[in-house]
Amino acid sequence: MTDPKVLVTGASGFVGEALVFRLLLDKKFTPIAAARGATRLHGLCPVVPFDLTDAKALPTLNDVRVVIHAAARVHVMNETAMDALAEFRKVNVEGTLRLAQRAAESGVKRFIFISSIKVNGESTIPGKPFKADDRPAPVDPYGVSKHEAEEALKQLGHETGMEVVIIRPPLVYGPGVKANFLSMLSWLNKGIPLPFGAIRNQRSLVAIGNLVDLIVTCIDHPAAANNTFLVSDGEDLSTTQLLRRLARALGKNARLLPLPEGLLKLAASALSKQAVAQRICGSLQVDISKSRELLGWTPPINMDTAMRQTAGHYLDKQTK
Repeated sequence: MTDPKVLVTGASGFVGEALVFRLLLDKKFTPIAAARGATRLHGLCPVVPFDLTDAKALPTLNDVRVVIHAAARVHVMNETAMDALAEFRKVNVEGTLRLAQRAAESGVKRFIFISSIKVNGESTIPGKPFKADDRPAPVDPYGVSKHEAEEALKQLGHETGMEVVIIRPPLVYGPGVKANFLSMLSWLNKGIPLPFGAIRNQRSLVAIGNLVDLIVTCIDHPAAANNTFLVSDGEDLSTTQLLRRLARALGKNARLLPLPEGLLKLAASALSKQAVAQRICGSLQVDISKSRELLGWTPPINMDTAMRQTAGHYLDKQTK
């Protein structure tokens, strides 16, 4: 008897690729990688072309037990689309629903949707983290599109009997991370002075290894069916603490200037960079107690280990 087949969309992306490598290592399930772009997975597992914007490019799902949908039009800081929400909906809502309908028609038992903490909202009051079953309050087009996709999937699951599992990660980091996290690594490695030495916010992060571990847990855990989960490393940091911990992982001293938060926010407002200021100074905490209690899951990788792995990969790339 062959191992159950699991289709992973977005397999050329940060989360999808890491998930497929984990499934290959575990050898409990047979991964099928659905990728839009080039991928390192060719020759390691079946790879099928995939495009959420093309109804004719949906993968065949015969004999697939579980679909893990990590592909998306992702959030960017400098959105250029004239109607951003419409563009997000095309991929994240309409494309997701087409795939899920194909899955239900093909007899897929479970559909795991990698959503976003932005469905809960943009910020929290320190000490009052988001919970998995809080009333959603998305603000930006990306968060709205992810929420609409969640609701459409739950309705489809109710109508068809296909189990739907939703996972909402906060900022994901790890070896090969890009965007703002990569910028932080670069600044710290170069010893650039940063004006972030007096920030007292609290933010949840999740290492790629911890996110992947929760996703794998949800593949066949009976209690995961038709539930929503939040995920993090189980430890929250201020921006100042994060930069210091990352610098230590790089073997550097963080050069942080203790500028008052109010001054930073004033400067950001003058430059029309309020969203950047919110990410640097604002709090966003998540409560993973539901994941712990319902699934018996705990993050297997501690934050310092994950940061060392991330920093080590970055430094290796710098020497090549």
